[in-house]
Amino acid sequence: MKSSAIAVSGLRKAFGDKVVLDGIDFDVAAGSVFSMLGPNGAGKTTTVNVLTTLLKADAGTARVAGHDVAAATKEVRAAIGVTGQFAAVDELLSGRENLQLMADLKRVRAGEKLVQRLLERFDLVESADKMAATYSGGMKRKLDLAMTLVGDPKIIFLDEPTTGLDPRSRRTMWGIVRDLVADGTTIFLTTQYLEEADQLADRIVVLDQGRLVAQGTPEELKRQVPGTHVRLRFADLDDLDTAARVLAGAMRDEQELTLRVPSDGESRSLRSLLDRLDEHMINAQEFSVHTPDLDDVFLALTGRTSTEAVAK
Repeated sequence: MKSSAIAVSGLRKAFGDKVVLDGIDFDVAAGSVFSMLGPNGAGKTTTVNVLTTLLKADAGTARVAGHDVAAATKEVRAAIGVTGQFAAVDELLSGRENLQLMADLKRVRAGEKLVQRLLERFDLVESADKMAATYSGGMKRKLDLAMTLVGDPKIIFLDEPTTGLDPRSRRTMWGIVRDLVADGTTIFLTTQYLEEADQLADRIVVLDQGRLVAQGTPEELKRQVPGTHVRLRFADLDDLDTAARVLAGAMRDEQELTLRVPSDGESRSLRSLLDRLDEHMINAQEFSVHTPDLDDVFLALTGRTSTEAVAK
């Protein structure tokens, strides 16, 4: 069993009358990817800020790399790296200069050699001497993460690191995260992309209104929601209403004009379902068989889809 890189117990934080963290508990195994999911405003960034010593909790305890975040801030900061939602690079410097600046600030021996290794590792050699202002969003994120690695942190906090990136750049970042974990680094990941958590995380917690409403592996969380279902999409609200009356127990989404109907996914069940709609002269514009994913978990636990949560 892996030791704990992060251990949190009874963590509470409020801003005035608003409780942001309401006594949360979790452990993060060393050398793993731990992902925190939740709607906007759920308390994810507040949790990261407490664990990275940027914010003091009102109650509870948190240990990072074996150090108390309140009593040993210097030791905690020496053990961690942090990459936020927006790349924290100096756009007036080149990629090489950004990395060298970090090496100088952290007093890294043989800093030039380290800089070159990081440029090679993150495929930034060709653009190393160009101003960071000329970099694409994906290149800036790679440079930002490379800068985070200066000083060889044991634990890296990635707060929505791929927000706004195109799918190709996002998958490149996923590969880098997997490589880091393979080298023994612990990753604490917050993300609005459920696919990202599903692809990367060894363990996930779902945070909603300051409380942990579920935690487990991706597969464990998927087993908490109903199984396979048929998703039906209709042309208008009238058809949706009629279908909802015919198919009692279906979950409706008025914004998407869809119904989710529990099913085993077998051909006989699908035929029976479509026959019932046909009997009532209801036409579904499209239908698909859907097996549980983390979006279903998110909807079941928070009452919102991930898209709605991000929009709010």
